[in-house]
Amino acid sequence: MAHSGQLVGEHLREWRQRRRLSQLDLACEAGISSRHLSFVETGRSRPSRDMILHLARQLDIPLRERNMLLTAAGYAAVFPERPLSDPALEPARQAVELVISGHDPYPALAVDRHWTMVSANAAGMRLFDGVDPALLRPPANVLRLYLHPNGLAPRIANLAQWREHLLGRLRRHLRIRKDTVLSDLARELSAYAAANGADSADSALNSDRAEFVVPIEITTRSDVLSLFSTTTLFGTPVDITLSEIALECFYPANAASTEILKRAAHM
Repeated sequence: MAHSGQLVGEHLREWRQRRRLSQLDLACEAGISSRHLSFVETGRSRPSRDMILHLARQLDIPLRERNMLLTAAGYAAVFPERPLSDPALEPARQAVELVISGHDPYPALAVDRHWTMVSANAAGMRLFDGVDPALLRPPANVLRLYLHPNGLAPRIANLAQWREHLLGRLRRHLRIRKDTVLSDLARELSAYAAANGADSADSALNSDRAEFVVPIEITTRSDVLSLFSTTTLFGTPVDITLSEIALECFYPANAASTEILKRAAHM
């Protein structure tokens, strides 16, 4: 019991430090004394199941890691992890398909916590026309599709800028949660050539094409397709699978890109 309390306390302290909160900050947000929180973190006090879940909510710890905290403390996990194909998740799966299919003729993708492609609409799949078919075999990783030399990278006009944007997202993710799969992926992607010499991150950011967001600019036969994206998450998931699904929806950044997407949809 003492070892379990110490282990969960260490995990909670690590998450608190990742969130850059002091013990006093977290104690105030959680409505407990800093002395009690100190005892929990050092293992002098074994937290109850409800206290673990309460602190996890305050720290915005992902559901997968909340289960790990409960297990470390000797309690049963409470958040289920079912495949998206499970009948219980059918309404959520339909919602995902409704959003991405309804986004045509603009590209939309559904990805999991490792950026593995879960689903894509027709326009989303057209983004990757011409990439090495091996990269599209399930489980296809979207970040690898973007940056691999045999993927979309040779056609990305602002590759240095887009590469830095994606690697920055990965770095920020890894600063707040441990994930060996993403750590390995970050090393792999960082080893790819930074750019083809066509641009630099600084020059791209100073151009009028990046006034409000970081775009991805893909060369086509006749023009450059410029897109920006939004990310949508399930608002109140209690299933691990749903909590880790993100919808990446792309929009044209200019009128010319709108026309390119509309023409492609009717080809």
